[in-house]
Amino acid sequence: MKKQLAAWLLAACAMLPSVVKADDLCTGKFPNLITEVCWSCVFPIKMFGSTTLYSGGQEDYQSGPTNAICSCTNGGTPKVGVPTSFWEMDMMTDVTATPGCFPMLGGARVNIGVNSDAFGTDKKLRPGAKVSSKSSFRQVNLYLNPAMYVLGAVLDDACLDNRGMDVPWVSFADPTHNDDELAGILTPYAFPFGSLLAIGANTADAVAATAGFPIKEIFWAAGAYGQMYPLTGNNNSHMSNEQSARLQTARVLAKLHAAGTQWTAAGENAMCGYTPQIIMDKRQYKFQRLSPIPQTTKINGHCCDPIGRSTILSESGTQAPLPNMRDFSYAIFRKRDCCSGVTPTP
Repeated sequence: MKKQLAAWLLAACAMLPSVVKADDLCTGKFPNLITEVCWSCVFPIKMFGSTTLYSGGQEDYQSGPTNAICSCTNGGTPKVGVPTSFWEMDMMTDVTATPGCFPMLGGARVNIGVNSDAFGTDKKLRPGAKVSSKSSFRQVNLYLNPAMYVLGAVLDDACLDNRGMDVPWVSFADPTHNDDELAGILTPYAFPFGSLLAIGANTADAVAATAGFPIKEIFWAAGAYGQMYPLTGNNNSHMSNEQSARLQTARVLAKLHAAGTQWTAAGENAMCGYTPQIIMDKRQYKFQRLSPIPQTTKINGHCCDPIGRSTILSESGTQAPLPNMRDFSYAIFRKRDCCSGVTPTP
């Protein structure tokens, strides 16, 4: 299976130039999965519910069961094993100002025939406003990258995402991405959280995320990134390119959860398989920047950050006034709780 998947990936890359092309509006490169991904973000790895095999100084929160043994019944075949916990890198995103642009695919661009409204923008909310009073708009591409499954990086394959390499969601094909009102139809429960009191909860969430992990119950806030809703490419509180790009990555994940196409892999209910989660638990994701400057230097012992953490330290050098500095790419590490057993899952 792994050999077939690797062969498929190479074939897809070989066919790419015949489908799309690069131009001056779209630049980028393929990420180097060896030198540009901070693989220490996979840690800590825990087994038997509480025993930490190796932490690597990385952050974590208790999500799975504390029992030493677990069991599953999938397809009628029983499986007995041990609770295993780690952070799996199985997704990536591009956040770009150019619709149809795929910076992570070497700057390939699809000519989709869009109007000027689809292009990324940075503008002040009112004449003479301060820099902090800016808004922005960005396009986003989501990638599936089962690199850890292909490499057989952690224990048995049943605990790893074995989907093939894919681009399952692109914002330029989503009519709700640039329409706040239309996007609200998907998340009608988010309307009450536009009040000043609800917006003020961002501060508490930002403090919690900067100190550790965001507050699960404040689902409408993205901490220092700003408001989680509406789930569009519009950011009415643009503070920096890094902040806006991380907010867009968080919103894409929240949107896919709300649509029922993204399930959680963390928690006791996910030990035997993914489980639905309409309102995203922000704690289960950590981001590591891949471009324009790979975030491989550890800050306070970490090179990946939970949703909502302040970007003041991590964004150093990414705000230069260059065209490609508006295009950002991220590796997404997802918390994985799994029942790792001695018998294979059918």
